[in-house]
Amino acid sequence: MDVKNLNEVPAFITKDGSEIRELLAYRNSAIRQQSLAEARLPVGGSTQEHYHPQAEEIYFITAGMGRMRIETEMRDVREGDAIAIPPGQKHKIWNIGPETLRFLCCCAPAYEHSDTIVTE
Repeated sequence: MDVKNLNEVPAFITKDGSEIRELLAYRNSAIRQQSLAEARLPVGGSTQEHYHPQAEEIYFITAGMGRMRIETEMRDVREGDAIAIPPGQKHKIWNIGPETLRFLCCCAPAYEHSDTIVTE
């Protein structure tokens, strides 16, 4: 049984500039077809606009408030919101609130730097 605790997983910086903690993926568990990580953006921070040619993503906001852009569509998001990001869609998220923006990222297939194309 693979059980990972968020407080015990090391953080790293993704190609788009966000700090993530990869909870479950092929690198650290029996999971092979997807990955689950928590991302954190400081107050006033953002990711770089990017897309994934292969992976589809789901962002699930667990704390804070953000502004999400997928292609030309922009929307404010908050705790409890789930965001679908299809493969190939350029996207970016900003922290627009007074606290750290925290969100879960589920990628299928698993997150890879090589599948991340930065566009800005």
